[in-house]
Amino acid sequence: MAESPSISEFEAHRPRLTALATRVLGSHSDAEDAVQEAWLRWERHSSESIDNLGGWLTRVVGRICLDMLRRRTARGESSLDAWVDEAIVNEDELTPEQSATLSDLLGPAMLIVLDSLCPEERFAFVLHDMFSVPFAEIAAVIGSSEAAAKMAASRARRKVKDAPSPSGELAQRRAVVDAFLTAARNSDFDALLHILDPSLTWHRTTARGHMVQMGANEVLTAIRRGDPDRIEIRKVNVNGEPGLLVLTPSGRRLGFMACTVADGRMVGIVSITSRKQLERLRLPRQ
Repeated sequence: MAESPSISEFEAHRPRLTALATRVLGSHSDAEDAVQEAWLRWERHSSESIDNLGGWLTRVVGRICLDMLRRRTARGESSLDAWVDEAIVNEDELTPEQSATLSDLLGPAMLIVLDSLCPEERFAFVLHDMFSVPFAEIAAVIGSSEAAAKMAASRARRKVKDAPSPSGELAQRRAVVDAFLTAARNSDFDALLHILDPSLTWHRTTARGHMVQMGANEVLTAIRRGDPDRIEIRKVNVNGEPGLLVLTPSGRRLGFMACTVADGRMVGIVSITSRKQLERLRLPRQ
């Protein structure tokens, strides 16, 4: 019987396992729980021969993550709930420690798209396209044929390809969001039409649930209906990306926007007006 692996060998795999679980689950804390559970299972098997520890741990963490996704789906939970709890909202640049924590987290727009997939599609897509795990191993975890695993990833890929993703330097993306805020305050709709991409995707999470609207006109309509004299808007960073926080003059939270900028235009907005979720956001002190 081969010598059982040491704790240091497990720890050598921990960063990759945590990154994988974070991408699958959309939550760093849930990912840490999954890896810890894998550690406990490894302890129970450490007296047995494991020829390929990395592959064995990937399969174990994969099964744990897939079970967690299935439970979430059965309970009607979303990855955005976990994202809200873990989002770092501040007015300054991220510290190195914060950047390290957030490096594997996906943006809210991507998480919403991933939540539209069934657990098996999401799992197959993340493991294959982001971590190059062979389809044969993915199939073994999800309990399907290799061909079915490929099809699941392909279906996910078609849905994910249209999710807005940022491009350009952060300072440039911040400048676009700042210009959007200025134009909205001044009701400068000509400027807004230059800032907003015609195919912009607007995800709205309200007390009534989640909805998605396409096109700049939906945003323009909402701005026309607003009353800038009755609200205060603060520029913030959301996990290092530009965002906006909407408050009453007394400081009560009304809304929150995470903005996606690509090629100098705003291509995506995720807005939250649900009181329940807004209250869970950890905001900088005023």
